[in-house]
Amino acid sequence: MGHQVIIFDFSVIRGLWETRVKKSKERQRKEKERLEQSALERIKQEWNLILECRKKGIPQSKYLNNGFVDMNEKNLDTRGRTPQLKKSHALSDGVKKEQNKFIFQLSGEQWMELPDSLKEQTYLKEWHVYNTSIQTIPAYISLFKDLRVLELSKNRISHLPAGIGCLKNLKVLNVSFNNLKSVPPELGDCENLEKLDLSGNMEISELPFELSNLKQLTFVDVSANKFHSIPICVLRMSNLQWLDISSNSLKDLPEDIDRLDELQTLLLQKNKLTYLPRALVNMPKLSLLVVSGDDLVEIPTAICESTTGLKFVSLKDSPVETIVCEDTEIIENEREREQVEKEFMKAYIEDIMERESTPSYTTKVMLSLQL
Repeated sequence: MGHQVIIFDFSVIRGLWETRVKKSKERQRKEKERLEQSALERIKQEWNLILECRKKGIPQSKYLNNGFVDMNEKNLDTRGRTPQLKKSHALSDGVKKEQNKFIFQLSGEQWMELPDSLKEQTYLKEWHVYNTSIQTIPAYISLFKDLRVLELSKNRISHLPAGIGCLKNLKVLNVSFNNLKSVPPELGDCENLEKLDLSGNMEISELPFELSNLKQLTFVDVSANKFHSIPICVLRMSNLQWLDISSNSLKDLPEDIDRLDELQTLLLQKNKLTYLPRALVNMPKLSLLVVSGDDLVEIPTAICESTTGLKFVSLKDSPVETIVCEDTEIIENEREREQVEKEFMKAYIEDIMERESTPSYTTKVMLSLQL
């Protein structure tokens, strides 16, 4: 028997979620304080201190005071450290420094463009550029042949250069919450791409057919844009497991949506759907389907009664009225609202998955301990 979860108000469930998070943190804090004050925790700390001292060759007389463990001994890191431990820590620090050499990070609204020195660091494997005022990505990005991760979220980027297609090793591309209106067809040449996030650009209405070549893609997020239908290229991404096309202008779903036979999560809320096709029942791995129930007049009974364990979540939208004078203010407010709702939905879905994976006996044990 499948599971059906109906949620009537977005704002109400968000409030419940926030209250639950606060209560959970408060319980964790009290439990931590209780453990810290318990005798068992004291014994555990003393035993760990003894083991630490022995590993570092500190004489027993140094950590015992009249036969008891002296918990005030604070100079373990500077006393008795063996050359092997020093060498181990040095190697660990060296590895971290070496890894950081291949990662470029930049944030802050004061940045209007990328630094000129970046073009000489073609050995980089990751770019993390976020919350800046940068509007363009330079063409020399095509020289970064080893790039694996390109995170460019929450900037002001208006277009992607065609040279992005030269990044054959790219696995993650995140250009969410920028000002993109289109995607270059050359992106279809990034044959190893696994994750594509175009959410929150507000203006993208179609994707080039060339993206059909991205057979390694497992995650696609095109939410908060202007799609009127699921792009044909997406239906040809044979390994797709997660598709978020919420907050768009979908009026219907393609009858051949069951081509996505690897799809596990499909997020469709905040669209203009009036019915759901029966083809959804033919998707063997679909485990979570989220829609908005305001406009739906027809839902196949088989979806709610599916024996595959499909979780069907129907959200009722709560429209937010904003009185503004300029179009730019409307866009910014809508963008901010989409960011907040995406964070909420992410937490909500993680909670659903966690409840599904947590054995029932775990809850019982936790309750008995609290009592």
